[in-house]
Amino acid sequence: MPRVTRRLTVDAPLDDVWRLVSDPESLPRWWPQVVRVEDASGAAWTNVLTTPRGRVVRADFTRTAIDPPHRIAWRQELVESPFERVFAAAETEVALAAEGDGTRVTLTANERLRGRFRLGAFMVRRAARRRLDDALAGVVRAMGGSLPM
Repeated sequence: MPRVTRRLTVDAPLDDVWRLVSDPESLPRWWPQVVRVEDASGAAWTNVLTTPRGRVVRADFTRTAIDPPHRIAWRQELVESPFERVFAAAETEVALAAEGDGTRVTLTANERLRGRFRLGAFMVRRAARRRLDDALAGVVRAMGGSLPM
């Protein structure tokens, strides 16, 4: 199972970062390619994403764990989705820890590939690294900061 973890310290208080990452309605502010969130409840939501070619794709998610203000996790519902033929499972975890005046944000993606797609695990890991790095940059921007050059 390709598992990718990325970390970054954000110059913002833990509680502020928690409010951002724990609210599905805030995903368009920080998660890559999410243009809006639909049907959001505390435990489930639908992300409306745009592909690099401008195509709109919907992806359903269910929260699987929450430990305020330190950890939240969700899984993508793959059954009858465009992602079902590629992924057997896709889970994301956000972990937060106070670090000095800032917050250490750790994002982890666990994606289990299906069938012949397992041969592309290295490409899935590379794409997950890029997605998580973009998400961390989104957290920094949403918190009013800027990334170091």
